[in-house]
Amino acid sequence: MEKKCLLAIRIRGGVNASHRQEDTLRMLRVDRNNTATLLDDRPEYRGMLQHAKDYITWGEPTLETISLLLEKRGKKVGNHPIEVESLNDLGYDSYDSLAKAILEGEVEFNKLEGVKPFFRLHPPRKGFKRTVKRPYRDRGELGYRGEAINELAKRMA
Repeated sequence: MEKKCLLAIRIRGGVNASHRQEDTLRMLRVDRNNTATLLDDRPEYRGMLQHAKDYITWGEPTLETISLLLEKRGKKVGNHPIEVESLNDLGYDSYDSLAKAILEGEVEFNKLEGVKPFFRLHPPRKGFKRTVKRPYRDRGELGYRGEAINELAKRMA
C-alpha cells in the first residue's frame, strides 16, 4: 500500500467549536488560524480531518509545495528557520530530498528531530476565492479539496 501525504490548513477560528473539535484540531497540530501541517494518509488521521472539517481544508500536496513550505515557512525549535546546514544534521542534503521523503512516507513530519510540526502561514494573497463557511464542493473553502490545496498553499506561503 502506497502511503500518501496530506496537507491540512486551518482557515477558521474555533469560537463555536465543541471541546471535542478543539481537541481534534490540537491533536492535528493546527491550534490557530492560518497554520498548516503535513500528515500521512492513515485512517486515524482521515477520521480526525473529517471530524474537524468545519475548520480546516486538506488535500494531497505536490513535492514542489512541500519543498516551498519547508524552505519559506519551516521552523526549528527556538523559532529559527530551517537552513541547509540543519538539514544535513537530519540526514538530507536539500529541501527537495526532505520533501520527497515526507511525500513518500519514509519519514513523518511531526517526528523530525528539532523541527516544529506545523507551519505558520500568511492569510492567502488576494484573499479566499469563496466563502469560508461552506464546503469546497458547495462553493466554499472548507473540507477536502484534493490537488487544489497546492494553489492555496502557494498563496499562503
